[in-house]
Amino acid sequence: MHVAEPVLDVIGPTGRLTAADLSPAMAEKARQRLGQSRNVSVAVEDGQALSFPDGSFDAVVCSLGLMFFPDPQRGLAEFHRVLRPGGRAAVSVNTVPERSYNTRINLAVARYLPSLAEAAARVFALGDEMKLRSLFEDANFRDVEIILQATVFTLPSFDAYFGPIEAGAGSAGQAFISLPAGVRRAVREELRRELGDAGGPIELEVEYRFASGRR
Repeated sequence: MHVAEPVLDVIGPTGRLTAADLSPAMAEKARQRLGQSRNVSVAVEDGQALSFPDGSFDAVVCSLGLMFFPDPQRGLAEFHRVLRPGGRAAVSVNTVPERSYNTRINLAVARYLPSLAEAAARVFALGDEMKLRSLFEDANFRDVEIILQATVFTLPSFDAYFGPIEAGAGSAGQAFISLPAGVRRAVREELRRELGDAGGPIELEVEYRFASGRR
């Protein structure tokens, strides 16, 4: 849903945007953020079974979400179906834990709660370039493009990084606050060591892979 705001800047006041999420709670938050925009509608949708007619959109954008689909191939097939001829779908995915911003915490949590290991691994399941390309091509997209983008975030302290997670921000934060207190302390300490916290600023090298294809 966060991608909706930059998309609005691209399409301008004459374009139309439909923001969709499987979670009613996330859809409601989007309505609160985007409610002042007259050219935006918000819908609760299953990305693997979209309710929109064939050829409804000029573009479909999925930011850091495709890896959570039970069947990403089916999701891309739906993106292809709802695009107009010549329309383009674009997705972004995480690559590897050591180059993620906060999703690295999913694996740290799973080390203490093995039952979450499969879900934690899914976060990085589509990071391989060839796998991502194959998914697009198997969904009948053409002119498939894959790019890798890396950036470095510098934060004033480890607490500045970890504070939002401790407050439950995002899926990683929700996983963290559900843990027993002792496990939360252990996970926090593990992340602190992993990021080389020495009491001052910390740097995080973050990497995303972007893929797009045309119908």
